[in-house]
Amino acid sequence: MTPSDDITKTYTNGDITVVWKPNVCIHSKLCWTQLIEVFNPRARPWVNMSGATTERIIEQVDRCPSKALSYFHNEEQLRPDDIQAESIVEPLPNGPLLVYGNLRIKDAEGHETLKHNVTAFCRCGSSNNKPYCDGSHVKVNFKG
Repeated sequence: MTPSDDITKTYTNGDITVVWKPNVCIHSKLCWTQLIEVFNPRARPWVNMSGATTERIIEQVDRCPSKALSYFHNEEQLRPDDIQAESIVEPLPNGPLLVYGNLRIKDAEGHETLKHNVTAFCRCGSSNNKPYCDGSHVKVNFKG
């Protein structure tokens, strides 16, 4: 894992902070096809927190299948290590295996990475970011 693999960007409107982890993104496009006023991949920065109400932004972020987008209320500021949740595994039709919960993932060299909320794992075998999904299942027309 290179240092750029763990990039995290944050955007706030005062009420909430949206957190974006690009290395987790599976490029479902739900964010910008359903709320282009906030999530515009052609704009810089690509997240415009004044483009919609806090409630609408939360609604859209909750739809992110990989949880590359998440949020927290600014008054809460929970640390990911404070979140206690059961683990849930969900295979998406023709897509990645989603694992919900706090995970410690060890690579072949023994390096550990902590993941929180939802992690999307490759099921098609074509990802260039294994074990994580990078959206390659769409290009290879994975069925499963």
